[in-house]
Amino acid sequence: MKKLTLWDIIYASNMAVACALSYVLATALLGQFADQANTLLGGMWAAVATIFVFRETREKSFSAGCSRLIATCVSLALCFIYVALFRVNALGIGLTIGAGTLVVMMLGWRDDIVTTGITSAVVLVVAALDPQHALAEPPLRLLDTVVGVAVGVLLKWCASYAVARAGLVSASGEPVGSATGK
Repeated sequence: MKKLTLWDIIYASNMAVACALSYVLATALLGQFADQANTLLGGMWAAVATIFVFRETREKSFSAGCSRLIATCVSLALCFIYVALFRVNALGIGLTIGAGTLVVMMLGWRDDIVTTGITSAVVLVVAALDPQHALAEPPLRLLDTVVGVAVGVLLKWCASYAVARAGLVSASGEPVGSATGK
């Protein structure tokens, strides 16, 4: 078992605070115009987006944020088109995930296939749970994702900057003296 460093504790604490903040912000925003189920789902989705963008360095975190937004936008555009035309079923979920895979491949973003597929699956299943409001799902999930990415990247950058000033990480946000530090 690896011994935890001060950087590990700072990183985990920062992620925990960022996830809680993402959840609170998303649920506060959504609570103004969405039902309780969508509000709670939005908080969860914002926290997931925050977790997704938390990386070892500020640059990797920013890159992951851009990646998450691109994959989410591809997925949500396809899901919006699908739910506008059809009722959600297993075949439609598979076709939408397949179409998203092809789109991100054509764009040269193969690393975003997984995120695009997961987003499509979640959005379409939630749309199937409430078919009367299926068209609302893609924009709501975009809002959740934007909140989560923004909070995650911002808090990662702020904390990394603060601990860099204290000499615990390098100027790029990498832990000083670790295997990944330079």
